[in-house]
Amino acid sequence: MTTIEIVLGDITRQHVDVIVTAANESLLGGGGVDGAIHRAAGPRLAQAGGAIGPCQPGDAMATPAFDLDPPVRHVVHTVGPVWEGGDQGEADVLASCYRRSLQLADELGARTVAFPAIATGVYGFPSERAARIAVATIRSVPTNVQRVRLVAFDEDTRHHLQAAMAATANRV
Repeated sequence: MTTIEIVLGDITRQHVDVIVTAANESLLGGGGVDGAIHRAAGPRLAQAGGAIGPCQPGDAMATPAFDLDPPVRHVVHTVGPVWEGGDQGEADVLASCYRRSLQLADELGARTVAFPAIATGVYGFPSERAARIAVATIRSVPTNVQRVRLVAFDEDTRHHLQAAMAATANRV
């Protein structure tokens, strides 16, 4: 069974096999968490992303981690949905981001994965709703990943993730 941890911190400093980035479709880098990961991994990450992109919302693609500190070996780039009010399939696309990222982690032989709060920054997905989708999806996906770390970039995000964990624990 996969253990889910919630931490407040810098995703680029996590000791995991795979770091997931909330990418844009080009995979060339962007702002927010994607920009931070690209800065930490160095310019080869954008070159590798450009070589395999574009990536459609809800899908995921992997590259080497380049200059990220070991044990990080790969970056999984996933494109979240842009929030358009919630009736445009955004929840399904977001859930697909977590599913596809875990599937890729399995293909890469990863045992530990760190996720950011996908689509909650400039894409505007409500943090509380995104947290519920993230936790429920990770819990429902069959995977060989032993530990998933949900990395919150602020206290509000951490609170929503913890509440989502508590709510799903009561249903299990």
